[in-house]
Amino acid sequence: MKLTNRRHRPGFSLIELLAVITIIVILAALTVAGMGYVNEKQAASKAEVQIKLLENAIEAYKLDNGSYPGTSANTPAAGTGVSSQLYRALYLDGVTNGTTIYLPQLDPNDSKQGWLEGTGTSTKIVDPWGNEYRYRKGTNAQNPDFDIWSVGKDGKTNTASATHKDNKDDIGNF
Repeated sequence: MKLTNRRHRPGFSLIELLAVITIIVILAALTVAGMGYVNEKQAASKAEVQIKLLENAIEAYKLDNGSYPGTSANTPAAGTGVSSQLYRALYLDGVTNGTTIYLPQLDPNDSKQGWLEGTGTSTKIVDPWGNEYRYRKGTNAQNPDFDIWSVGKDGKTNTASATHKDNKDDIGNF
């Protein structure tokens, strides 16, 4: 019987382990990057749905009241500072005065959309990125009736030029 001396033990070498770890890291990075893209697409789709819900509620409000929501005939061209007026008109007035609630999804106690910020009359309607929805009506609107839009992930918009780079990720009804 001949005895052999084993110099190499069975197992993985350091190079093989490093190669496997590198492959795992690359796959994990691709997965995380892909999830970021999917989350952004989901947020954009959510904003589109919310804008459509707001559009329908605003139209129903006009049918009942004869004018679009908002305290002034012409809201600012930038559309800022009026989402709280929308909240009051489409939800809060209906709760406090016993009139029509035009958008029940704005209920702060049962809001699955997560699109409210603040409390009471100062509540703002916000998009999936936490930016206030913009609303304008009257002579400043691009549509004949009203405009409603989200400024997107970057939080910027430029109402002076429709082709401005700040408007690239805006989502709206115009």
